[in-house]
Amino acid sequence: MTEEPGPRRTETQSIETEAVVAGVVALLADPTRIPEWAPAFADLVSGDPHSGWQATKDGRIFSLRVVVNQEAGAVDYLREVAPGREGGAYVRVVPRPGGGSVVTMTLPLLPDVDPTDTATTLARELATLTSLAEQG
Repeated sequence: MTEEPGPRRTETQSIETEAVVAGVVALLADPTRIPEWAPAFADLVSGDPHSGWQATKDGRIFSLRVVVNQEAGAVDYLREVAPGREGGAYVRVVPRPGGGSVVTMTLPLLPDVDPTDTATTLARELATLTSLAEQG
């Protein structure tokens, strides 16, 4: 007997781009650029890697931890979602056969947001991100 999976908790999508892995990761590793490609997440990101990052969305300020692993092509944007628990967006960038890269992002599904809206937002964010990466 196969168990039914629980409710969906994430939305994951990927997109191909002509931009190389290092270029996409460099863009992702600069959290001050998040509002350019993910305005639904943050209106402004300030701070630095030493003192920490602060993001502002609709006037609310929250701490943001950015974890970058250049070699793995991984960038995670984490914030406290419950006392002692972090969550957020997880991005992976891998080489695409023949050149360029494939960018995959996983976002949590929020209880008060329609999953279809999250999927639409994620597709738009990935398209904008890769466009910016291709511009250099």
